[in-house]
Amino acid sequence: MPNPKRRHSQQRSAKRRTHYKATSTTLTTDASTGETHVRHRAYVNEGKLIYKGKVVAEKAPSKA
Repeated sequence: MPNPKRRHSQQRSAKRRTHYKATSTTLTTDASTGETHVRHRAYVNEGKLIYKGKVVAEKAPSKA
């Protein structure tokens, strides 16, 4: 199998990887609660876990 005669420089490797870019997360405002959240993720609002506009779970009352 052919191998390079000389080592590739770090700059050459970096040039090859230039298309990798950091992207910001997409945020959405929920129509029912008005809460801003990350898309396709559950989020907590007033002690309730909400996903796709529906309550998935509620926080249990604390025993004090």
